[in-house]
Amino acid sequence: MKLLAGSLVLFLSGLVAVQGQSTFSPARPPALPLAVKSPYLSTWLAAGSDGGDGGYLPGEWSTFWNTAITALTGLIRVDGSLYVWMGAPLPGVSGVTLANQTSYTYTSTNSVFSLDAGPVTVNVTFLSPIYPDDLQRQSLIFSYMNVAVESNDGASHDVQLYTDISAEWISGDRSAIAQWNYGTTGNGVSYHQVFRQTQLEFSEVSDQAEWGNWYWATQKSNALSYQSGTDNDVRTQFKNNGTLADTQDTNYRAINDNYPVFGFASALGSITGSVSTLYTIGLCQQQAVQFLGKNGVQSVPSLWTSYFGSDTDALDFFYGDYSTATSTSSALDAKIASDATAVGGKDLVTVTSLAARQAFGGTELGNTPEQPFLWMKEISSDGNAQTVDVMFPLHPIMLYTNATLLKYLLDPLFINQAAGDYPNQYSMHDLGSKFPNATGHPDGNDEPMPVEECGNMLIMTLAYAQATGDTAYLTQYYDLLKQWAGYLVADSLIPANQVSTDDFAGALANQTNLALKGIIGIGAMGRIANLTGNTADASNYTSTAQSYISQWYDLANAAGANPPHTTLSYGNDTSYSLLYNLYGDTVLKLGLVKQEIYTQQSNFYATVFHNYGVPLDTRHIYTKGDWQMFTASVSGSGSANAKQMLISVLAKWINQTPTNQPYTDLYNTDDGNYPFTPPFANRPVMGGTFAPLVASA
Repeated sequence: MKLLAGSLVLFLSGLVAVQGQSTFSPARPPALPLAVKSPYLSTWLAAGSDGGDGGYLPGEWSTFWNTAITALTGLIRVDGSLYVWMGAPLPGVSGVTLANQTSYTYTSTNSVFSLDAGPVTVNVTFLSPIYPDDLQRQSLIFSYMNVAVESNDGASHDVQLYTDISAEWISGDRSAIAQWNYGTTGNGVSYHQVFRQTQLEFSEVSDQAEWGNWYWATQKSNALSYQSGTDNDVRTQFKNNGTLADTQDTNYRAINDNYPVFGFASALGSITGSVSTLYTIGLCQQQAVQFLGKNGVQSVPSLWTSYFGSDTDALDFFYGDYSTATSTSSALDAKIASDATAVGGKDLVTVTSLAARQAFGGTELGNTPEQPFLWMKEISSDGNAQTVDVMFPLHPIMLYTNATLLKYLLDPLFINQAAGDYPNQYSMHDLGSKFPNATGHPDGNDEPMPVEECGNMLIMTLAYAQATGDTAYLTQYYDLLKQWAGYLVADSLIPANQVSTDDFAGALANQTNLALKGIIGIGAMGRIANLTGNTADASNYTSTAQSYISQWYDLANAAGANPPHTTLSYGNDTSYSLLYNLYGDTVLKLGLVKQEIYTQQSNFYATVFHNYGVPLDTRHIYTKGDWQMFTASVSGSGSANAKQMLISVLAKWINQTPTNQPYTDLYNTDDGNYPFTPPFANRPVMGGTFAPLVASA
């Protein structure tokens, strides 16, 4: 039976507890990424810094991003003594010792744990590779776990290694019936296949996918044994014998009925040097989403199906590709670390490296290599598909890694609206209320954010075209872009009472920062018109943007404020907000906003810091990490280096926050905790931490 958090004390009472003090580098984040590749392959290890003992691989269960257990178990027998190096198995069983975790290190793609299991050291590397330039590899929803064991006392030791996963990975409904198979691929990869017996395509329960096949795999060898069955039975078999029975439980049953697990045991033999065993965990779904495009609602295939004829072909390729994965990932890790260090020092490395897997993990590739779509889920906050104002804070990491990925995000939104499937004159908010159903809003009843989304679409589309030189894309959707720009001309200088992307803060008229986004959107349209040869439009939109920004200066600045700063809303001179929408002016190189506004704001932010940052605005003490990084990207030195202050305070929060779910973007600036329940967690918006890298390029 699985252990909930409250049962951990009971579990630990049955173990010999030898856990020492682990180091965490570059920080101890709120949750440690393990297998993080898509909205559904997203398993983490809770940490937090609230006085608890989180962040240790042995002694606690790994969980899906929303804290539901997706169990990974690791045991090792050393000279007949049993140690737990991952998970919390065998509650109350005597003679079981927790391995001593000594360190944890993360990069953009790797999480590495080092543990001592008596006289051997176990080094566990979780690798979720990111391939911005390789659609075939990026399309695979798989992740690696490499376990290296070596003697730490110079002597030879007899070692057997065990791992398993539980059926909890396959469904958010723990009463759902699980089914499973065991097999071996043509290239000798042994696997457990686990799936929901009754597949519910395009459905979620508690954010977990209810369709597709899960694979837990390793290399077949004479030293390998396997077994499926009740959790304690399978694990006790290994405890007592060091091997498994090479049997399959055929009693398909509910996930929570004598919890079925799927184990591997490897007899490593007598070892002194390092011996490695590689595992993979992954999900294969034939269909990715339902999409309302130009031909009505259709099922869109997962992109990997264009490259591989079957699940096991994909598994074979991924397992055998570990060398490429490690070299490619190491290069990406090094590039991000180097660039982040140059722009914001080691603190920006802490901030961006933690965000990379999470940002890409909110997406998955679908359709065909000729027209790939990059689908995005608005994880945790609403569950929408292709939410424009979530895509906007995500998009800096796409510009940084491969700007063409931004086109693959934008395409479904353009296709839907160009087909006439959205009746409003402004840009839609999202492509579907519940991912993976990107079935649009033909009734026009999506959440209305007219200025926000029109500005976002114009800014992102121009950013893509400028980065790639693809002006044909601007021509293709010029009519839509012009339609949205027209809305901004009518409503952005004096915005009506409406919500911005920070909708949790409530609607407000005359929002200073929202108006700025709209004006920058108009300026972007001027550039779009110029790039597409529409010179009259270019002149019109450019002059309108310049006229509006001139009026905005008078409307936006707090009268008589010392130090001077812009307001949250026009006329509210005691208010302020993060003016993160300056980012669009900087990245697009529009030159609309005069430099003194940048300097003024930078000087002002330095005067309103709380313990963990600058509040989003004067209505509340919470802030958003992504918007703080947007703000940092446009902050100059001024009288105080607000740029570095904003970066460093987010790194400080990462290391000290009491939160324990994946990298929230919304937290209180005083105590670092969540302001709302349920919290924002694991949102792809943290791709916005790459804004300083893009703005400095």
